[in-house]
Amino acid sequence: MELKGLKTEFLGRNVLYFQSIDSTQKKVKSLKQPENGTIVIAENQVAGYGTHDRKWYTGSGKNIAMSFVLTPNCSIKKIENITLMIADVMVNVLRKMHQIELVIKVPNDLYYEGKKVGGILTQTICKGEIIRKIFVGIGLNVNQEKFPGNLSNIATSLKNELHEEFDREEIMVEFLNEFEREYKKLGIKNEKNLN
Repeated sequence: MELKGLKTEFLGRNVLYFQSIDSTQKKVKSLKQPENGTIVIAENQVAGYGTHDRKWYTGSGKNIAMSFVLTPNCSIKKIENITLMIADVMVNVLRKMHQIELVIKVPNDLYYEGKKVGGILTQTICKGEIIRKIFVGIGLNVNQEKFPGNLSNIATSLKNELHEEFDREEIMVEFLNEFEREYKKLGIKNEKNLN
């Protein structure tokens, strides 16, 4: 997948793309000495998960399933609200691009009209009070029309709610551009290849 229109310095400059994978989060966490901003994107996840190891369903070729790694090497306090920051950026991007008003269920879920549209998972590796790596997983239901089992009662997609097809790549690119801008404001050095 080519991320056209990407204006970032580091985020998304190294992309690992998979047609099908167990979990983008699991994959990005398995990388040894990953480059800062490396992203794993999948068309389909067969064992995606969210917070508290809850399963996350990703229909093939319909939704956004991506994870990326940051290497901040800074104090925990400097980025203690990063999950909410990520959610805010996604909400702002979708509002700006498509006039959609999502609601954040603090700290990591995105809802539309009472149904879940997306989720954010952040996991960290720390050394004392210093955060060495942050693994960020993002799932967003974009063009999915049917959900298995009882998921249809609690989950929805942008297409189901607004009755139009959305460009997943365009949403990803705008999110990455906007998130890197916000992340840079934190004044983090982003050192590479931390062990």
